[in-house]
Amino acid sequence: MPINADTLRNRCAEEMAAAARGFGDASWLRDSFLTVPREHFAPTRVWWPSPREDGLYSLIDRDERPNAWLKALYSPGVALITQMDDGLVPPDGPGKGALTSSISSSGVIIELLRHLAPEPGERVLELGTGTGYTTALLATRTGPGSIVSIEIDPVTADRARQNLDGLGLDVHVITGDGELGHPAGGPYDRIVATASVRQIPQPWLDQLRPGGVLLAPLDSPFGCDLLVRLTGAGDGTGHGTCVAQVDFMRFRGQREPRPYAELGWPENARVERWQDLRVEAGPHRQQIIAPAPRLSLAQSRAEGSAA
Repeated sequence: MPINADTLRNRCAEEMAAAARGFGDASWLRDSFLTVPREHFAPTRVWWPSPREDGLYSLIDRDERPNAWLKALYSPGVALITQMDDGLVPPDGPGKGALTSSISSSGVIIELLRHLAPEPGERVLELGTGTGYTTALLATRTGPGSIVSIEIDPVTADRARQNLDGLGLDVHVITGDGELGHPAGGPYDRIVATASVRQIPQPWLDQLRPGGVLLAPLDSPFGCDLLVRLTGAGDGTGHGTCVAQVDFMRFRGQREPRPYAELGWPENARVERWQDLRVEAGPHRQQIIAPAPRLSLAQSRAEGSAA
């Protein structure tokens, strides 16, 4: 028996509403999630994100397994793979390769937009359109003509345009390198990246209005990305904090590993204190500032005695 998409969407929303990293007090976000059909944006063939014992990723075909496809889409913690090896692996069966694009899990998208906190009428630059699903959620909040979204893959960009047009959403989708931003549409009130970087690209900061918000997943030495929320100063610099631990695919131009010290990471950064890290970025350098080490009770007493 076919499963009803609306039923699954409501059930998914209830699960996320009960989660600590869910909608929070952003009622608009829950309304957008319930309004925008996620299934409208997902390709008919996607790969399950965990490999099998043989190392291959199982393909879920909507035409062959409609219920499994729909259930996977509305599993809050599941990101479904839409591309391998930048499109070189065809979605015609179990696949193997570098995972290069996905429709992010509902839970991660909701957390991303909750921290972005866009307001109606604001100008938003999205870096990495993907399927267009996150774009659509944004558009229901900010309104017609308010969003510029950039996608580097031409085929993916075309599909996203069709997906968005199909729902009558007025979004400007550009095929290009998201690391360069889109200065013609700026300055922007909010800039959000849907892929991770090792270093915050300077064009993003240059295109952010004074007081504007930049939200981007930043590679860390901790085996995960940290979602960084920066406030623009209006002079090409930004400063802020880390607001969540996440995992995103990397921007194509930032896949090459680099020494963390070269990227501004201090030796004393500790994963258990990731929430205390401060981030500064700008034309001179990127710097992650770790808090001073906590003193033990004995050390504190020794320092007090010395004083």
